[in-house]
Amino acid sequence: MYNIVKEAHSGVAYLVIILLLIASLNAIIALATKREFVDRDRKIGLFALIFSHIQLLLGLILYFVSPLVVSMGSAMKDSTLRLYALEHPLINIIAIVLITIGWSKHKKIADGNAKFKPFAIFYIIGLLLILSRIPWAVWFA
Repeated sequence: MYNIVKEAHSGVAYLVIILLLIASLNAIIALATKREFVDRDRKIGLFALIFSHIQLLLGLILYFVSPLVVSMGSAMKDSTLRLYALEHPLINIIAIVLITIGWSKHKKIADGNAKFKPFAIFYIIGLLLILSRIPWAVWFA
């Protein structure tokens, strides 16, 4: 089960990064060109949100079945174990909370172009946080 969840978590990570990048760039370009918010923009943001939450669920499952996550005492002494046991999960949960806040805030805004601002701010911060805690050595090994 561990290998299946690990591979799914790694595969969905690529989709999450791509979708967050698309949603963020779409929001920045729309803000710069003062384009109105349309249904296509809502769907881009929604797919980024959905796949982020799927990634969170896979990550939580992986956290509890992974042999890499050990007791916190021994994890604090090793930077790789600390990344898997504490830094990666905590920062990515914060990132997904921010992405969710961005989604929620856009729904409360009536002005068409202003709806892009929460996407631009919260999705970009979420994406940067996610990118900061990816175990790059494992991805390119």
